[in-house]
Amino acid sequence: MNRIETTLKKLESNGKKALITYITCGDGGYETTEAAVLEMIDSGADIIEIGIPFSDPIAEGPVIQAASQRALIGGTTLAGTFEMAERLRKKTDVPLIFMMYMNSIFGFGTERFFEKCAEVGIDGVIVPDLPYEERDEIKDAADKNNVISISLITPASADRIEKIAKDARGFVYCVSSNGVTGMRSAFKTDFESFISEIKKYTDIPCAIGFGISGAKQAAEIKKYCDGIIVGSAIVDIVGKHGKDSVAEIGKLTSDLRQAIDS
Repeated sequence: MNRIETTLKKLESNGKKALITYITCGDGGYETTEAAVLEMIDSGADIIEIGIPFSDPIAEGPVIQAASQRALIGGTTLAGTFEMAERLRKKTDVPLIFMMYMNSIFGFGTERFFEKCAEVGIDGVIVPDLPYEERDEIKDAADKNNVISISLITPASADRIEKIAKDARGFVYCVSSNGVTGMRSAFKTDFESFISEIKKYTDIPCAIGFGISGAKQAAEIKKYCDGIIVGSAIVDIVGKHGKDSVAEIGKLTSDLRQAIDS
């Protein structure tokens, strides 16, 4: 089994929800990202998403777009991110996922990319600009290297939910709202019916992300799903505090952990 699957199975057996946190690599420098990842793990995160900065991140709102620009200006590269991931893997066994865009994979070379993921201990990828119908672009290379390509389902997926859910591995990334990432004050999605429809076709965990801004929202949404994904709220802390953001990120992660465990 992949680390993602092992971790989620253990959480389920213990009656716990997964806390999945995201950070943009290189925002504030590699050292800041590495320290923040370890702090999130120490503060209760179960799975870490590491965003690969990209010049045109179409699925991202202004917070993560700005983080990507800062990271790129600071010299962050995919090669450098792999080096950081390799260092992290020597310090933790928590699942690590790259969230990135197809051009970054193509530019590196698809086969080489997934071989490198296996080599340094990356367990999964989330590719928001890869339509389900084009999943074969990476599927063989990912499967060969036991790297899970995480499926995304949005409230607008409608008649595509069945085929996406049946083919999903690891967990289903359930997008809370149509549109881009970013902290939201409220959600219009009927989560009960949305998740119930997905659960008709798969028994793997469903995690809700896009827009969860803090512990209060996490506590409200946890009843509908198996995991909570928080990204922009963490990236926003880095944007405000830069290299001094690690302690604040740890506090937010602890608050999220308490909210979904209580």
